[in-house]
Amino acid sequence: MKTLLFLLALLVGGSAGAADLLEPEQAFRFSARAVEAGAVEVRFAIADGYYLYRDRLRFSAERARLGQPELPAAIPHKDEFFGEMPIYRGGVNIRVPVQADGRFELKVISQGCADAGVCYVPMESKATLQLAGAGAPIRDEPRFSLYASDLDIAHLLQGNLALVLGGFLVLGLLLAFTPCMLPMIPILSGIIAGEGTRLNKSRALGLSLIYVFSMALTYALAGIGAAYAGSLIASYLQNVWVLGAFALIFVALALSMFGLYELRLPGFLHQRLYASQERLQGGRIASVAAMGVFSAVIVSPCVSAPLAGTLLQISRSGDVVLGGAALFALAIGMGLPLIAVGVSEGALLPKAGAWMVTVRKFFGALLLGVALWIIAPMLPSTVESLAWGALIVGSAIYLGVLRTRSRWWQAIGAVALVLGVALLVSAFTGRESAGRTAWTRVASVAELDQRLVSPGRPVMLDFYADWCVSCKEMEKLTLSDPRVRAELDRLLLLQADVTAANEADRALLKRFSLFGPPGIIFFDAQGREIPGLRVIGYQPPERFLKTLAAVTGH
Repeated sequence: MKTLLFLLALLVGGSAGAADLLEPEQAFRFSARAVEAGAVEVRFAIADGYYLYRDRLRFSAERARLGQPELPAAIPHKDEFFGEMPIYRGGVNIRVPVQADGRFELKVISQGCADAGVCYVPMESKATLQLAGAGAPIRDEPRFSLYASDLDIAHLLQGNLALVLGGFLVLGLLLAFTPCMLPMIPILSGIIAGEGTRLNKSRALGLSLIYVFSMALTYALAGIGAAYAGSLIASYLQNVWVLGAFALIFVALALSMFGLYELRLPGFLHQRLYASQERLQGGRIASVAAMGVFSAVIVSPCVSAPLAGTLLQISRSGDVVLGGAALFALAIGMGLPLIAVGVSEGALLPKAGAWMVTVRKFFGALLLGVALWIIAPMLPSTVESLAWGALIVGSAIYLGVLRTRSRWWQAIGAVALVLGVALLVSAFTGRESAGRTAWTRVASVAELDQRLVSPGRPVMLDFYADWCVSCKEMEKLTLSDPRVRAELDRLLLLQADVTAANEADRALLKRFSLFGPPGIIFFDAQGREIPGLRVIGYQPPERFLKTLAAVTGH
């Protein structure tokens, strides 16, 4: 009876509003592509004012065997005719495992409605596909390493909970030694040094635990939010005004370490930082926790494969608990060395005397470095080199390392001066711009698809943004390597600049289930993505050469 009423509604509603409705192919734009050696991705781009039934989706194939489709979490919806029917709005990406030799035809049955009260008859969509890397050996198990692809990490999240959390803790520990974590050290060190005569090992441990725990909790919550928002929170914060404001905060904190005023870390955020001599009071705990939150959002580690893979799995499965727990374990792993640094400072730093003044000035200089690090992505290369050179030379002179009687500190001061002067000189050489990679820019999905039509040689697609620190590290340290450049000459080099984060940029990222740069995707000579070779985050030249060798076969 419900089915009969539904069909009557189709007829009546269809005749009443057909002139204002989109054709089903326009309302629910279908596309499918091979994304891995054993899977395809089906996508429906759903127009505004329309929705697609999750439970009406049916998948079949000729000359192939399909696995269980991985349907993302849907929106609850109470249908007038069918009762509770979860739906999708805006768009949906569905991963479907496939076993096939050669080309096969995928058939998808879908059904949706318009908010105007009109529903469509089931729509049949077809696509002829060939699995990426067909004929190549297929890995039965995804890799669990720092250089695993985001898709590998997403698959690993479907395993045993204890093993997943333990593995992510280890991955976090490995990520802790990447350049993106360096700004965390002077921030926590400044907090510890700010304790002065009250500092001891137990107090340093308590402060470090509070800082790392709040950072990890914020990191996990921000990751969950990013999985549902479809982009990283950092992409909304990385503009010159926001970064400038946060850099000024660290400048203010540095000036307080220099003794220009009495406010201590974390500066104006609190008035009760040192309410007790013996134990941590609520105001102090809140102040350190606030710095942990601040660090996770603003000076957070760059996009890595574990982060990207976890966000991908959350968006696919809707399993917030597992995804959030994995991100929390990842952040705790990244914070373990910070805890070790904090405790060691509590044991080694002087508690009083003239040394304490020098220590505070040293950490003040480090905080100025954090401020410069924050705004560096927005600075021209020449200005950045000048700023770092001036900071290093100025800090060495201000700290008086050349006036000290210690030969050890004199040697450190001499090295700092040489490094600073070298940076100042390099700012005027202009050699860096001549060695940049010659990219061909793509600004939309349509433009990318046009470039991937039988390119005739392997293709490398790089996702870049001006505010992406790892992107610039990759360009300066890895892609500039002569050995890497020789291999890149064999490839068609495409780059998607997603700095503006506009609709076209988001569509490009969503095409490959990415949440932000950096990300490098490789395609074969027929324009099909090569499975298992995605590069998410920074890779050193030696590791990246192995990836390129797998792409080119050399």
